[in-house]
Amino acid sequence: MLGKNYKKKGVLFVLKSMTGFGRGDYDSEAYKIHIEIKSINNRYYDMACHMPRTLNVFEDDIRKCVSGFIERGKVDVFVTFSETSGGLKKIKVDKNLVISYHKALNEISDILRLPRPDAVHQISNYPDVLTVEEDSLHQEAFKEPFLCAVQEAVDHLLKMRTLEGQHIYEDLKTRLAHLTELVDLIEEHAPLIVEEYRKRLRQFLLTELLNVDETRVIQEVALFADKVNFTEEIVRLRSHFKQFSQSLEEKGAVGRKLDFIVQEMNRETNTIAAKANSAKIAGLVVELKSGIEKIREQIQNIE
Repeated sequence: MLGKNYKKKGVLFVLKSMTGFGRGDYDSEAYKIHIEIKSINNRYYDMACHMPRTLNVFEDDIRKCVSGFIERGKVDVFVTFSETSGGLKKIKVDKNLVISYHKALNEISDILRLPRPDAVHQISNYPDVLTVEEDSLHQEAFKEPFLCAVQEAVDHLLKMRTLEGQHIYEDLKTRLAHLTELVDLIEEHAPLIVEEYRKRLRQFLLTELLNVDETRVIQEVALFADKVNFTEEIVRLRSHFKQFSQSLEEKGAVGRKLDFIVQEMNRETNTIAAKANSAKIAGLVVELKSGIEKIREQIQNIE
């Protein structure tokens, strides 16, 4: 049994994808069981069982088994069951009904002066003479191997979800590192925005007024610097990056938490784009937003 975590090469991976597939089988002389479990993306945990009515008594056990290891996603459990030697079913004869049919047929024979019925198969074909019923004692003995097959399918599903989660984890770490590099470049370029504005303003005053009032330049530059200052947004953006990275290492379902953090990343990035009066930073912000969107798409598949 894999449990909630999956170890590989001494490393513990906890991030899981919501998509996966698992199967489990159990064969005996009496019956064959085949279990398939499929899971796909879903905002919440939702599970459905698809199986013969004969096995409906085990639905609660299946739900407990699956919900113990999966916290989020749309899960479908498909159960195929076949008997090889009578298995769980037996034929029941309604003796009283047989006697009643026989008496009625003999009475009809006397009335119509026809031969009396003497073929067993003739009476057995009448409604409700023979019925197929389940053997509850066999069902109880069947429970353990049945749930073992379910657990086998769950283990395979968890392995697939965990391995896929590992790939997503590695991709997200790479993308997060690239976003950090972009923020570094934006922060490095920030002082140049004010300096470029100062140069443009001095050139304008020199061209239009033929002289430069340094006091006015200082005042205008100070107002402009305050307007385009996005230091707070950069600090919060770096904090979101750190929270995102830490959340990737947490146990359990973290997909919705990561989605919220990405929303906050977008919020800070949009504010930077609105404040930064620079073509260079505008280009970096476009790349930053594109990277955040790719991360958002990836985490839609995280449990």
